[in-house]
Order: sequence, then C-alpha cells, then structure tokens
Amino acid sequence: MSLFMTQVACSIFGIRSEENPQYTVVVQEGDKEIRSYSKYIIAKTSMKDDSDASRREAFKVLAGYIFGANEKKQSLSMTAPVTQRNSPESESISMTAPVSSSRLENGWVMTFMMPSKYTREDLPAPKDSRVQFEDVPPKLLGAIRYSGLGQSQTNFDKSKELRSWIQAQQKYKIVSEPIRAGYDPPWTLPFLRRLEIMFELSPL
Repeated sequence: MSLFMTQVACSIFGIRSEENPQYTVVVQEGDKEIRSYSKYIIAKTSMKDDSDASRREAFKVLAGYIFGANEKKQSLSMTAPVTQRNSPESESISMTAPVSSSRLENGWVMTFMMPSKYTREDLPAPKDSRVQFEDVPPKLLGAIRYSGLGQSQTNFDKSKELRSWIQAQQKYKIVSEPIRAGYDPPWTLPFLRRLEIMFELSPL
C-alpha cells in the first residue's frame, strides 16, 4: 500500500516511472519531433465514440487486464502512453476534421503498450474478449508535446500545428488520423501532464 501511495503521490506531480516505447529523434524543433520507433506490442479495445464514458470504459477494460483479469491472474507493469485513435475499421474521416466527439461516431480504439519483456506467446490470455493484441512494427511518427486537460479544441489546434510543420519538412507523408497520447493518470496536475498529438508518417 505504501508503494502504491508513493506512486500516486509522484504521479500527481508529473514524476513518471512507467516504461515508454523506445524511439530515436530524427528531427526536433521546439515541442515538435519526428521519431523513429522500435517495434512493440499493444493491447487494444474499441470505443463507440470519444465520450468520457467510452474512454472510462475502455480504460477499465485494459487496466483490468494488466491488473490481473487474465488467465494467469498476473499483474503486468503499467506503461505509457495510453493512446486513442480513430478506428481503422471505421469509415475514414477527413484529415482536416476537428478532433471532437461529434465527428467520431464511427468508433475509436484505445491502446496500452505491453511491457517489452513480453512476447506475444508470453502474454497471459485476457478474460475479457474485448482485449486484443497487436504487433506494432517499427515506424516513423511526428509528434507535438503539450500539457493541460486535453480538451477537443486544444487537440485540434495542436494537430493542425503539427500537420503544418510536418508538411513544411517536405520529406514525409502523413498516413494516419491524429493519435492522442497521454502519459499521466487523470489526477496529475494539468500543467504537469505530458500530452501528445501524433501522426504516422512515411518518407516521400
């Protein structure tokens, strides 16, 4: 219990100890980066929309898995970030559309990265069929970092800023919808939170 309380206290002030995906920075300019990521495994679950209720339910499903709702009743280490993106199974939306719940009725996906010490064969099977695994291959991502509450208008403004910056590089093509990433639990002080908007890229 004392360890848990220590972790909570640290997270309130933005002190992070969770494992993150491994990447190298290819280009950096202020709060914007082009990153080359190594491969990793994610657990994912679908959301019907981008509402607070859907996000809470998706988080509950994935957190339940890593905290022991699996065939081995095994707890896995928490990782970061938690990401949300428009579901690839859904109808695509314009790259210039606002990131808001009113435009995301086709579904979203929430993901947790699995700790790097596990392979697909090592991961315990989930008890909840809504939890699925996916191998994420090495890839390029453009990212912009900010803090706050991650409100829809802020997310849209940041995605627009990042898109313009990537296009100005004249070296990369955006090949995904905006991906929202959060690295802190909801009780972290807003001005200390690490939030990001990311796009998957391919070289031109």
